[in-house]
Amino acid sequence: MAENSSAQDKTEKATPKRLKDARKKGQIARSKELTTLVLVCAAGIAVLMLGSWIAGRFAAWMQGLLSIDAATLRNRSLFDALADAWVAAHWIIAPFLAICVVAAVAGPLLLGGWSLSGQALIPDTSRLNPIKGIGRMFSLNALMELGKGVAKTALLGGIAVLYLMTQTDDLLALAVQPVNQAMSGGLASAAFVLVPLCIGLFLIAAVDAPFQVFNHAKQLRMTKQEVRDELKEMEGRPEVKGRIRELQQAAARGRMMEAVPDADVIVTNPTHFAVALKYDTGKDRAPRVVAKGVDHIAAVIRTLGKEHRVPIVEAPPLARVLYRTVDLECEIPSTLYRAVAQVLTYIRQLEAWHSGPMPELPDLGVKDLSHG
Repeated sequence: MAENSSAQDKTEKATPKRLKDARKKGQIARSKELTTLVLVCAAGIAVLMLGSWIAGRFAAWMQGLLSIDAATLRNRSLFDALADAWVAAHWIIAPFLAICVVAAVAGPLLLGGWSLSGQALIPDTSRLNPIKGIGRMFSLNALMELGKGVAKTALLGGIAVLYLMTQTDDLLALAVQPVNQAMSGGLASAAFVLVPLCIGLFLIAAVDAPFQVFNHAKQLRMTKQEVRDELKEMEGRPEVKGRIRELQQAAARGRMMEAVPDADVIVTNPTHFAVALKYDTGKDRAPRVVAKGVDHIAAVIRTLGKEHRVPIVEAPPLARVLYRTVDLECEIPSTLYRAVAQVLTYIRQLEAWHSGPMPELPDLGVKDLSHG
């Protein structure tokens, strides 16, 4: 009852971490029927491409093997002659075997991709549990395997019997044909019988491959609690926390830099500190700090300010105080109202100035707050 309840509770899709861990253990969706289909199709194509060449080479091979004269046997042993013939036969079928090996390796890659897992080689003692073994015997996967076996036997067996019934005369005629012609005809017949077999295997693989994907996803499903526990575990790792903090800081810097072009003034140190202020008279009770930074960030703020013609005022004590005491998007404290008001007034005076003595920034009265 507990196991059934647990299985019913697994309603959540597997997380990327669970999929990655399963892949490390060699748990990947695989379809043996799809691999068999690829292998049989590759074998049929190889026979069609190389059949005539293989038949001619084997005919010559057989003629040479059956025509060893007495002089040859006196100069070398029969074992050496048979060994040479064995090597020659393998060289003849080597291209066909190479195509089949490539197909056997490439077939599994079509579903699940490439995976090398040492953990899959470790014996699993839990599979020796007789109770779990009985459960696997009556599982959905076992039922699917049984159905596939019956379908393959009926379908492929029926195709083979039908082919033999329709091609009996042609196959018997091969026995009275010359060696070269008989071998070519036999290989051609083998290639053509693979065509209906491939069609049958395709129908089986078309059902099996989606089922294997579905069954694999079902086996890796998680409960809501498992998802929450994994999330907590991931967030608790120092490297994950550090990465999240970096992303948050990068996002904050991006938003901060977007606010610089709309600032009313940038107060600088002039090189180490830079603080951008914005005052919306219809919205804010006091000017707000929309961007601030030191060293490199301060330089970026000043560069953006120059590009967008934002007034830049050198007021080292005020810049340091604003940077150290006011957070982003926060209004300045009342103790700095007078100093900031003087800066904004100074900017308005500069904007209105055309002739006469140039306006000067008055003493802001915050020198005593610049230490620390």
